[in-house]
Amino acid sequence: MTTLNPALSIRVADECFEDYILNSEFTFMVTGYAKVLIGEPVARWPVDAVEPYLKNYGIDSEEFCNYREAADATVLVAWLDEQPVGHIVLSKNWNGLAHIDELAVDTAARRCGVARKLLDVAQFWSRKHQLAGIMLETQNNNLAACRLYESHGFVVGGVDYLRYRAIDPTTVEAAIFWYLLFDDPVSD
Repeated sequence: MTTLNPALSIRVADECFEDYILNSEFTFMVTGYAKVLIGEPVARWPVDAVEPYLKNYGIDSEEFCNYREAADATVLVAWLDEQPVGHIVLSKNWNGLAHIDELAVDTAARRCGVARKLLDVAQFWSRKHQLAGIMLETQNNNLAACRLYESHGFVVGGVDYLRYRAIDPTTVEAAIFWYLLFDDPVSD
């Protein structure tokens, strides 16, 4: 288990956000595509292996610039010592949940507790805004992210195998919708 680094801090994004995005590496290695089994641990999902390749979704620093000033959204940056190493973009969703619009950690800072700390702060922000929980989307080719969300208490609420077909009609990439409900009578 990774321990949190005491030199890790979370701050609201400032004017340095664009430089941080431009100077960070957010790729990840795809080794396969999972067949999501709702209700089963990620470790039990069958995975169709592929020739490994680097995936980069391309993060646009301008996409969330309005979030920094909004009352119902925020952009938070993780700093390791004095180096920005990750970020999370949160907003209030129409359904009473917080929505993680983006969570990314620079490749050089992975496995240092950065994503976990960002998720902890997201939970604090969500509770402070009296939201019922948190939702997010990831993909079936990002198994490290799936394991992270599962270990943080998130559960799969649904899978969309058609979401990316307009981009690539032959893709097997699927959207996985994860939920962390704070007071869930169904799972209590």
